[in-house]
Amino acid sequence: MSGAILQRGDLRLVLRAEQTMGMPAMRHRWTTADVRALIAESPTHWPRYELIDGELIVTPAPAPIHQIAVGELHLLLAPYAEREKIGIALSSPADLELRRGSIVQPDLFVAPAGPPAASDEVPGWSTVTTLLLAVEVISPSSVRTDRIERRDYYMNVGVPDYWVVDLDGRVVEGWSPERESPTVHRATLEWRPAGVRAALVIDLPGLFERIWTKSRRLGGR
Repeated sequence: MSGAILQRGDLRLVLRAEQTMGMPAMRHRWTTADVRALIAESPTHWPRYELIDGELIVTPAPAPIHQIAVGELHLLLAPYAEREKIGIALSSPADLELRRGSIVQPDLFVAPAGPPAASDEVPGWSTVTTLLLAVEVISPSSVRTDRIERRDYYMNVGVPDYWVVDLDGRVVEGWSPERESPTVHRATLEWRPAGVRAALVIDLPGLFERIWTKSRRLGGR
């Protein structure tokens, strides 16, 4: 199947071979055309398909608490990025090729923004080639990929800040390319990207309490 556009039958074979979702699905070289074909055949955008170092990463639909966490973080990041005029906060589904031959879909990310385009044409994902921040909220199926494959990818392509949000531990691991180990944030998380006037300071106990409270209103996880 390597190098070919996969059909639905091929995908079923792949998923049967995969025992742990969120892990590389098969040990062969996938292409961006392969993965975009899978994305196009998924009208609900789930499972999530990504391509890192020639390996397909398949992640199932997340639990409600995951989406609540993404929403709460977006409520903090979006107005900050707008106020500081540094970029635009977005969440997946996405189709980011930060390095040729790869496709990633961070749970949440901040893309740098420039002046408005002269054309009325709506830009596509191909215009997003760098990020200021990438964020992944850990799910049971994504622990390894969030902390290893995705972390290595974002560090290697030069994303200055990568956050791994652990809802159970109520901590955020902050990674940057110049550090070999993460900074573990429990009380406050401060983000100060280049060129800003003031840092974004997040009260983590308050954030996690809001996330868990909203989740319980849905009947738990």
